[in-house]
This record gives sequence, structure tokens and C-alpha cells, in this order.
Amino acid sequence: MYAFDIAAGSKPDLYRDLLAACDAVTAGESDGVANMANVASLLWQYLPDLNWAGFYRNVGDELVLGPFQGKAACIRIPFGKGVCGAAAATRETQLVADVHAFPGHIACDAASRAELVVPILSGDRVVAVIDLDSPEPSRFDEEDAAGIEQIARLLTNRVND
Repeated sequence: MYAFDIAAGSKPDLYRDLLAACDAVTAGESDGVANMANVASLLWQYLPDLNWAGFYRNVGDELVLGPFQGKAACIRIPFGKGVCGAAAATRETQLVADVHAFPGHIACDAASRAELVVPILSGDRVVAVIDLDSPEPSRFDEEDAAGIEQIARLLTNRVND
């Protein structure tokens, strides 16, 4: 259906190509869950050293598990709890080098060591969060955060039901 040429070079190249792929699979599709499912698959396929990639959706001011790739996960997360809840409550990216040092971390998979969570905002409302986990400590950096933030901005009107 789609032929993606994801760069194996620099992180900016990787995220540029990943953004284009996310755009291609979500453009023109109005079903937010379908769009989250395809993007979760792309993140899982093209980002190295992940053990979980997916979404939590804002349902009644609580994060509820959305489409993902990886092991079974926590289903509901209150705003303000864990890394995902912190991203939702603050509306800010959470870049965590060591989840065991994060107060209130919710361990869905004991193998996770680093986490990156980026909120998807529509105006001031959190629509969902993109959640990436890795078994590698300090797996994510500012370039990863910037790349996923671009994807979150792209998805603002594509995951909003």
C-alpha cells in the first residue's frame, strides 16, 4: 500500500521520514483509533530499542489505553500519576532517562528503563499521549523528544474523535 524509505542515517533524517510516513497513513482518514493504530505500528517498526510504543487516550479526564505495540499494558492512568499522567497533567513532554528514579512511576513492564511521553493537544485539551518505553537506560534524548513532538502536532486533528 505504502512504500516507506526510512533513513538509517541521523536522527533528524529518521524523524523527518517517520513524520512523512505518519502523514501518509493518516491523511484523509477520519477514524482516530485507526490512525493511532497505524502510527503505533510505524513507531514500533522504525524506532530501535523499544519495548512499548503506543497511545493513551483522554477519556473523561483519565488516560485510557489506546492502540499500541508491545506487552499488555495498564488500562487506566489518572492524570498526574506516572510518566503518562504527568505529561497529561502538565501538558508537557516527559523525557525520563531512568523510570525507577521517577516518583510514582507505574511499572506495566518491569523491563522498561527509559520513557518518553508526548501529549497530543487540541487547544488546551489533552486528546491523547504518545508513550514510548525502552529497556535501555537513557534511550531517549532531546532529538527523540523533538521528533515525537512533531508527530504529535501532526496528529492533533487526526486522533481527535
